[in-house]
Amino acid sequence: MPAVIRKIVTVVEETLSEQGQKVSPPTRRAAAIAVIENPFAGKYVEDLTPLIDIGEELGAMLSAKAVAALGIEGPTAQSYGKAAAVGENGELEHAAALLHPKMGAPVRKVLGKGAALIPSSKKRGGPGVPLDIPLGHKDAAFVRSHFDGMEVRINDAPRANEIMVAVAVTDSGRPLPRVGGLKHDEIKGEDGLR
Repeated sequence: MPAVIRKIVTVVEETLSEQGQKVSPPTRRAAAIAVIENPFAGKYVEDLTPLIDIGEELGAMLSAKAVAALGIEGPTAQSYGKAAAVGENGELEHAAALLHPKMGAPVRKVLGKGAALIPSSKKRGGPGVPLDIPLGHKDAAFVRSHFDGMEVRINDAPRANEIMVAVAVTDSGRPLPRVGGLKHDEIKGEDGLR
């Protein structure tokens, strides 16, 4: 069963300065969000395979859209994250089915790698609920400069029988990072940690 998509929204955020300090080059992050029909809204279903398969479909499409919005090649992306919000007639397990079993592989394929776990969040809410997408370095989870997040919202989503699903990617870490730790140019990217 393919996703029944009502709308797709892509958001790009570019930070040019922070606390009066120039950020050069600017830090950029993009999120691609799909608003889809929840085929299991309002009912308990044991087998969530259709949502798992939709997660795989959306992983490829949304990560490609986010990378394109940044105007970069997938392998040059540095961080990633994913999130979903179910409408009031959905359950958190519907979001988990989309995000976890199969979404990661197509995201990693678009980005050319991705040794680290893809940070994720899920919630229930109505139209306009903020979606908090956690971000972490795609190849080395211990890169502190890339511990971040991106908040997005769509004024009319998710409706009661919908799910809002997002993938975010960045071309850098936080603006002006200075809390120490492993740096992007020091990673090995072999074990997903360092």
